[in-house]
Amino acid sequence: MPAERSLDRIDRAILAELQHDGRLTNQRLAEKVALSPSACLARVKRLEAAGVIRGYTARVAPSALGLPVTVFAELTLATHDLRRVRAVEVALRAMPEVVEALQVSGSYDYLVRFVVSDMDRWSVLADSLFDGDLPLQKIVTVVMMKEIKSGGMLPMDTGALP
Repeated sequence: MPAERSLDRIDRAILAELQHDGRLTNQRLAEKVALSPSACLARVKRLEAAGVIRGYTARVAPSALGLPVTVFAELTLATHDLRRVRAVEVALRAMPEVVEALQVSGSYDYLVRFVVSDMDRWSVLADSLFDGDLPLQKIVTVVMMKEIKSGGMLPMDTGALP
Protein backbone atom coordinates (compact mmCIF):
# COMPACT_ATOMS: atom_id res chain seq x y z
CA MET A 1 0.00 0.00 0.00
CA PRO A 2 2.88 2.43 -0.46
CA ALA A 3 1.09 4.30 -3.22
CA GLU A 4 -0.73 7.37 -1.90
CA ARG A 5 -3.76 6.59 -4.07
CA SER A 6 -4.47 3.35 -2.22
CA LEU A 7 -5.50 5.31 0.88
CA ASP A 8 -9.14 6.28 0.72
CA ARG A 9 -10.95 8.99 2.67
CA ILE A 10 -11.70 6.65 5.58
CA ASP A 11 -8.07 5.45 5.83
CA ARG A 12 -6.97 9.08 5.93
CA ALA A 13 -9.54 9.89 8.60
CA ILE A 14 -8.26 6.97 10.69
CA LEU A 15 -4.68 8.17 10.26
CA ALA A 16 -5.61 11.74 11.19
CA GLU A 17 -7.34 10.58 14.38
CA LEU A 18 -4.49 8.27 15.38
CA GLN A 19 -1.90 11.00 14.75
CA HIS A 20 -3.88 13.26 17.04
CA ASP A 21 -4.32 10.58 19.73
CA GLY A 22 -2.60 7.22 19.28
CA ARG A 23 -4.22 5.97 22.50
CA LEU A 24 -7.77 6.01 21.13
CA THR A 25 -9.64 2.81 21.75
CA ASN A 26 -10.84 1.01 18.66
CA GLN A 27 -14.42 1.69 19.76
CA ARG A 28 -13.85 5.45 19.99
CA LEU A 29 -11.85 5.51 16.74
CA ALA A 30 -14.66 3.66 14.96
CA GLU A 31 -17.18 6.23 16.23
CA LYS A 32 -15.01 9.13 15.05
CA VAL A 33 -14.67 7.74 11.51
CA ALA A 34 -18.22 6.35 11.27
CA LEU A 35 -17.33 2.65 10.96
CA SER A 36 -18.27 -0.44 12.90
CA PRO A 37 -15.59 -1.45 15.40
CA SER A 38 -14.75 -4.62 13.44
CA ALA A 39 -14.41 -2.74 10.13
CA CYS A 40 -12.29 -0.08 11.82
CA LEU A 41 -10.00 -2.64 13.43
CA ALA A 42 -9.57 -4.43 10.11
CA ARG A 43 -8.51 -1.17 8.45
CA VAL A 44 -6.08 -0.30 11.25
CA LYS A 45 -4.53 -3.78 11.05
CA ARG A 46 -4.22 -3.43 7.26
CA LEU A 47 -2.55 -0.01 7.64
CA GLU A 48 -0.14 -1.47 10.22
CA ALA A 49 0.68 -4.51 8.06
CA ALA A 50 1.32 -2.28 5.04
CA GLY A 51 3.75 -0.13 7.04
CA VAL A 52 1.61 2.99 6.78
CA ILE A 53 1.24 3.00 10.56
CA ARG A 54 4.80 2.50 11.76
CA GLY A 55 4.13 2.35 15.49
CA TYR A 56 2.69 4.09 18.52
CA THR A 57 4.85 6.13 20.88
CA ALA A 58 4.75 8.62 23.72
CA ARG A 59 6.29 12.05 23.12
CA VAL A 60 8.57 12.81 26.07
CA ALA A 61 9.91 16.27 26.89
CA PRO A 62 13.73 16.06 26.63
CA SER A 63 14.14 18.60 29.43
CA ALA A 64 12.22 16.27 31.78
CA LEU A 65 15.07 13.80 31.29
CA GLY A 66 17.80 16.36 31.86
CA LEU A 67 18.39 16.88 28.12
CA PRO A 68 17.45 20.54 27.56
CA VAL A 69 19.88 21.22 24.69
CA THR A 70 18.97 20.29 21.11
CA VAL A 71 21.70 20.53 18.50
CA PHE A 72 21.15 20.12 14.78
CA ALA A 73 24.34 18.99 13.07
CA GLU A 74 25.08 19.04 9.37
CA LEU A 75 27.60 16.27 8.72
CA THR A 76 29.74 16.36 5.60
CA LEU A 77 31.66 13.23 4.66
CA ALA A 78 35.21 13.24 3.36
CA THR A 79 34.53 10.18 1.23
CA HIS A 80 31.47 8.34 -0.03
CA ASP A 81 33.00 4.88 0.00
CA LEU A 82 30.01 2.64 0.78
CA ARG A 83 31.72 0.72 3.59
CA ARG A 84 32.71 3.93 5.36
CA VAL A 85 29.31 5.56 4.78
CA ARG A 86 27.67 2.56 6.43
CA ALA A 87 30.07 2.93 9.36
CA VAL A 88 28.80 6.50 9.89
CA GLU A 89 25.20 5.30 9.83
CA VAL A 90 25.93 2.46 12.27
CA ALA A 91 27.66 4.92 14.61
CA LEU A 92 24.75 7.37 14.48
CA ARG A 93 22.21 4.63 15.18
CA ALA A 94 24.23 3.53 18.22
CA MET A 95 24.38 6.98 19.83
CA PRO A 96 21.53 7.44 22.32
CA GLU A 97 21.80 11.23 21.97
CA VAL A 98 20.82 10.98 18.30
CA VAL A 99 17.04 11.27 18.12
CA GLU A 100 16.86 11.74 14.37
CA ALA A 101 19.35 11.22 11.55
CA LEU A 102 18.56 11.88 7.92
CA GLN A 103 20.65 11.42 4.80
CA VAL A 104 20.00 14.50 2.68
CA SER A 105 20.95 16.01 -0.66
CA GLY A 106 22.70 19.34 -0.92
CA SER A 107 25.85 20.82 0.53
CA TYR A 108 26.13 18.27 3.36
CA ASP A 109 25.34 14.56 3.67
CA TYR A 110 23.43 14.09 6.93
CA LEU A 111 21.22 16.23 9.12
CA VAL A 112 21.27 14.90 12.67
CA ARG A 113 19.32 16.02 15.72
CA PHE A 114 21.04 15.45 19.05
CA VAL A 115 19.64 16.01 22.54
CA VAL A 116 22.21 16.56 25.27
CA SER A 117 22.48 17.75 28.85
CA ASP A 118 24.68 20.75 28.05
CA MET A 119 27.14 22.19 25.55
CA ASP A 120 30.06 20.42 27.22
CA ARG A 121 28.39 17.09 26.44
CA TRP A 122 27.83 18.20 22.84
CA SER A 123 31.51 19.14 22.55
CA VAL A 124 32.54 15.66 23.72
CA LEU A 125 30.15 14.04 21.23
CA ALA A 126 31.31 16.21 18.34
CA ASP A 127 34.94 15.37 19.13
CA SER A 128 34.09 11.66 19.27
CA LEU A 129 32.60 11.83 15.79
CA PHE A 130 36.00 12.94 14.46
CA ASP A 131 37.90 10.32 16.47
CA GLY A 132 38.22 6.85 15.06
CA ASP A 133 37.47 5.65 11.55
CA LEU A 134 34.49 7.80 10.57
CA PRO A 135 35.06 9.72 7.32
CA LEU A 136 33.77 13.08 8.53
CA GLN A 137 35.15 16.18 6.88
CA LYS A 138 33.04 18.82 8.60
CA ILE A 139 30.31 19.33 11.19
CA VAL A 140 28.24 22.52 11.17
CA THR A 141 25.91 22.95 14.13
CA VAL A 142 22.85 24.96 14.98
CA VAL A 143 21.54 25.05 18.53
CA MET A 144 17.78 25.19 19.00
CA MET A 145 16.71 28.31 20.86
CA LYS A 146 12.97 27.60 21.14
CA GLU A 147 10.62 24.91 19.87
CA ILE A 148 7.83 26.48 17.82
CA LYS A 149 6.09 23.35 16.56
CA SER A 150 6.82 19.66 16.90
CA GLY A 151 5.03 16.38 16.72
CA GLY A 152 5.37 15.60 13.07
CA MET A 153 1.68 15.13 12.34
CA LEU A 154 1.21 14.72 8.61
CA PRO A 155 -1.52 16.68 6.86
CA MET A 156 -4.59 14.57 6.04
CA ASP A 157 -6.90 16.22 3.54
CA THR A 158 -9.78 13.80 3.93
CA GLY A 159 -12.35 15.95 2.16
CA ALA A 160 -10.87 16.09 -1.34
CA LEU A 161 -10.19 12.38 -1.81
CA PRO A 162 -12.44 9.56 -2.98
